[in-house]
Amino acid sequence: MNIVINISAFILSFVIMEFVAWFMHKYVMHGFLWNLHRDHHQGAKGKLHNNDWFILMFALPSMAGIFFGLYLKISVLIWIGAGIALYGLVYFLIHESFIHQRFKIFPKHIDNYYFKGIKKAHRMHHSHINKENGESFGLLVVSKKYFQ
Repeated sequence: MNIVINISAFILSFVIMEFVAWFMHKYVMHGFLWNLHRDHHQGAKGKLHNNDWFILMFALPSMAGIFFGLYLKISVLIWIGAGIALYGLVYFLIHESFIHQRFKIFPKHIDNYYFKGIKKAHRMHHSHINKENGESFGLLVVSKKYFQ
């Protein structure tokens, strides 16, 4: 039974992160922490960007789950932390590496319906360089309108 709970916690935490990321982007990044996110929309220079602070902010709950799960011997916390970490890895691969090509892991163009839709949605989002009207969407769940 414990394995079912742990696997469920892992999957659920990954899925919930899609909503958390959407919410944080819409209300925090395009809200009171716009000063950190601005360079992502207005063209950051160099290897590190102010927007990269969000990587640390999103990693903290994952690290805390894994640390406290190991320390307190509560396996479900470890799996929740791992689910959040997996979402972070997927985000890094899709957003930083595939879409923005900050890390040249994937080719610029992948002839795939889903990845074309994600790129199109992201281009629409980046068409707004200011704090307002920054259309927000999830990383993995993108509206059907971007697949047309």
